[in-house]
Amino acid sequence: MFDFGFWEFAIIAIITLIVVGPDKMPGLARKAGLYAGKFKKFITKIKTDINDELKADELKKHLSLKEEESALSQTLDEVKSSIDEIKQQSKKAADTPSHPEETLKEGNEDNKNEDSSLQHHIRSGPQNKK
Repeated sequence: MFDFGFWEFAIIAIITLIVVGPDKMPGLARKAGLYAGKFKKFITKIKTDINDELKADELKKHLSLKEEESALSQTLDEVKSSIDEIKQQSKKAADTPSHPEETLKEGNEDNKNEDSSLQHHIRSGPQNKK
C-alpha cells in the first residue's frame, strides 16, 4: 500500500528517538502499535461490510432473475395450454362434416323445432301465475 522499506522505517525510528527521547519511546511504540491494530481492524471491518453489501446485491439480482424465470415459465405453461386447446378445437372442426348441405339440413331442422315451440307458446296465450 505505502511501500515502506527497512531503511525508511529505520530513519523514522531514529528521528522519533531523537525528538521524543529514550524514556517515552517504548510507550509511544506501544500506543502506535495499538492504533495500528485498531486501524487494521477498522479496514478489515470496512472490507467485510463492502463484501456483504456486494453479496446482498448479488442475491437480490439472483432473486429477481428467479422471479422473472418463474413468470416466464408460467407464461410458457399458459401458451402450451392455449396451443393444446387450439389443437383440440381444430380436431373437433376436422371431425365435423365438411359438407355444407348437411350443415344446412341440420340448421333447418333446429330452426323448425324452434319455430314450432315458438308457435306453441304463442297459441297457448299468456299464462297468469298466481
